Amino acid sequence: MSKTLIKNIGSILAAFSGDVRKVSGKKMKNLPGVDDAFVLIEGAKIRYTGQMKNAPETAEQVIDAKRGFVLPAFCDSHTHLVYAGSREQEFRDRVMGLSYEEIARRGGGILNSVKRLHKISEQQLYEESLPRVHEIINQGTGAVEIKSGYGLNTADELKMLRVIRRLKESTPLTVRATFLGAHAFPAGYKNDPDSYVDLIISEMIPVVAGEGLADFIDVFCDRGFFTPDQTARILEAGMKHGLQPKIHANELDFSGGVQVGVQHHALSVDHLEYVGDEEISVLKNSNTIPVALPGASFFLGLPYAPARKMMDSGLPLAIASDFNPGSSPSGNMKLMMSLACTHMRMLPEEALIASTLNGAYAMGISDELGSIVPGKKANLIITKPIPSLAYIPYAYGSDIIYKVMIEGREV
Repeated sequence: MSKTLIKNIGSILAAFSGDVRKVSGKKMKNLPGVDDAFVLIEGAKIRYTGQMKNAPETAEQVIDAKRGFVLPAFCDSHTHLVYAGSREQEFRDRVMGLSYEEIARRGGGILNSVKRLHKISEQQLYEESLPRVHEIINQGTGAVEIKSGYGLNTADELKMLRVIRRLKESTPLTVRATFLGAHAFPAGYKNDPDSYVDLIISEMIPVVAGEGLADFIDVFCDRGFFTPDQTARILEAGMKHGLQPKIHANELDFSGGVQVGVQHHALSVDHLEYVGDEEISVLKNSNTIPVALPGASFFLGLPYAPARKMMDSGLPLAIASDFNPGSSPSGNMKLMMSLACTHMRMLPEEALIASTLNGAYAMGISDELGSIVPGKKANLIITKPIPSLAYIPYAYGSDIIYKVMIEGREV
């Protein structure tokens, strides 16, 4: 098995000791690292780390980090990056004063993407989505969750999930797939939403699970979308077919989504622009991780998730990009770190843990990704020489990446 030595590292970040799967509360301020260091990779995995004075003398491949930092590749636990076309006209409408909900009522929003996706073939959808995958890899993402949800009928949801499977098979990324047939109500079910819930349960879930196309099941539980009762029915049906719950919750209002997610042992509850003491109390008594999506708050002008309040109460927190055509058309996790620091008052250490190890936990993969620990996959970012960790979110428009490695290989 070939070995790769990364030498002359200014600092290794997120070099946790032991089997740490997520970090919570005040502990998120403490980011373990190794200065003046090396990393030895064997095959696809990290073999050793340590100070440069103890580095092995030879390896089949040697990479000089030139005093740059080495950190885990980002683990982006919430995206919708498989979609057709773009929605910049809606961006213009928002600039002119229309709200996201007003645009949706006029036929925009999610239903706009549904119409576009319906018109193109699976091959075209794959060809449109593949460059976005390469884009996020080049920006330092090594693992990503991708949702369906722009189909809203069985055939088109399957089209999306098959494209996600192809992306998993044809790129080096670690990919997790989520079935989100309950993203919105199709226009034809506007006056009979429960019939659409019935369709998801009786037809979509069995075929999705039967083809092994998804790891998770998700529901948009929020004002104007799926109610807690409808959400519970869908999650319970998905769980019977082996799909682990996730939840879109509390983006637009206090929706009850956090509570129904925790009740059904959701791996994560995501968005959380509206979170109060009740939601925090429920989360503290669970293994469900809250996930904040600062890109959506930034792009839509929504409140930001109360990250400081959640972490100060002892909760873990992940951040993800929500990469999608309508509310967060960016998968740049370095930018998400910057937004988390500037608008959510997260420290750089907290933001890095939230976008790496805790993001991996929100995908169920923190046993193999998200930190620089011997035995884990060598998904790494090597930065250009930088003065400190804080420089990463501080220099929000600068390209600080020297190399990206996924499973021990440069990409």
